[in-house]
Order: sequence, then structure tokens, then C-alpha cells
Amino acid sequence: MAVTAGSTEARLDVIYPDSDGEPMAENTIQYQYIITIQVGLDAMFAGNPDVFVAADLFWYPVEGRPDIKTAPGVMVVFGRLKGDRGSYRQWEEDGIAPQVAFEIISPANTETEMKTKRKFYQRYGVEEYYEYDPDSGTLEVWLRQGDFFRSTAIANEWKSPRLGVTLKLEEHGELSVFGPDGRKFLRPAENIARAEQAEMRAEQAETRAERMAAKLRELGLDPEQING
Repeated sequence: MAVTAGSTEARLDVIYPDSDGEPMAENTIQYQYIITIQVGLDAMFAGNPDVFVAADLFWYPVEGRPDIKTAPGVMVVFGRLKGDRGSYRQWEEDGIAPQVAFEIISPANTETEMKTKRKFYQRYGVEEYYEYDPDSGTLEVWLRQGDFFRSTAIANEWKSPRLGVTLKLEEHGELSVFGPDGRKFLRPAENIARAEQAEMRAEQAETRAERMAAKLRELGLDPEQING
């Protein structure tokens, strides 16, 4: 039986790999930035079931063309449910392209490679594209105007129209990201340390309260009546 390019049989024969065997990042600096941005955005949109955030996930924009793909450092998709995916196959996602993409440049990335990524994002519908180079401490912002990207000059700070986050270049070129509430996105280790400190403060407060209650009982007073 003849099989046409658009038939169900042909589509079933197409394989869309979930991995190319390459690591997510080529060094610890690149990895930390990717994870910090992904975790921060995921937490920021935790209460919205229709915002999907992923790091280093293959995005296939065209059905039947597994050769047309890229894996953004971080991508954000508004209008798609959260959930696990092996890859982002746009035709299975109501045709919705990621609206925002981040790339953290590593020393191995060439200018030609980054231009190719930029053209990919421009062609397939990304609205905001952020490209940060930790080595040079530079941040490039690209915004969609019609069918094309426009490079937007920034001094040391930029607020994303789509996300509402602020990206700021610090004194030595380090990139910091702040949520709409002004809170800085923390690295995983910093988040753990902050959680441990909060837990320690809570335990200390509980211990002080227990000591105070015991002291009041020694004086013949009922702590619950006093607190009430």
C-alpha cells in the first residue's frame, strides 16, 4: 500500500529522539545559570497550570521533520499544561511555540552556532530570546517584530515584557534574575541553605516559646490563657 507523507502510517515511522547524548551544560557556570533560571521560573509560575517551563528539552516545531529541532537552555510556553515530556512536539501542543527562550553561552559555542540558534527561534515563533555570555558578562535581548527579531540595546538591566522578570548585569558581569516581587532567583544550593536557615529559626522560636511556657507554669500561670 502506498503511503503518503501526511498519512498516519508515515507519521508512526518517524522517530523524534529525546536526547542526542550530549550533556546539558559544558561547565558548572553554564549549568548553574540554566538551573537557576529554570527553577526560578517554574516556582514563579507554580500556581498557573498553563505555563510550561523546561530546561534542555528538545523542541520539534515541524511534524515529520525530526531533523528540525533545538534544545533551548530554558524555554517557557504559555498556554500549555505543566507535565513531564520527553520532548516538546509542537503539533501535539496545539501548535503553540515557546514564547520565551534563554541560552547561556559556553566557551565551546561558536558565533556561527549562536546565529543559527537565533535564526531558528526567529523562524519558529519565539517572541523573546535572551542570550547571556558568562565569560564576557554580556546579555543580548531579541524581541519579535512581525516575522523578524529586533536586537534591543540594554545598559545593565532589562524587564521581560512576557515574564515580568528583571534581568540585571551586576558589577562584574554576573547575571541576576529577579521575579516581579523583587525576589532574586537563587541557585539550588542557596535555596537549600535558605530553607535550612528558616527551619533553624523556626526551631529556635519554638524552643523559646516552650521555655517561656515552662517559666509561666512555674509561676502558677496558664500559658494558654495568657496567649488567649
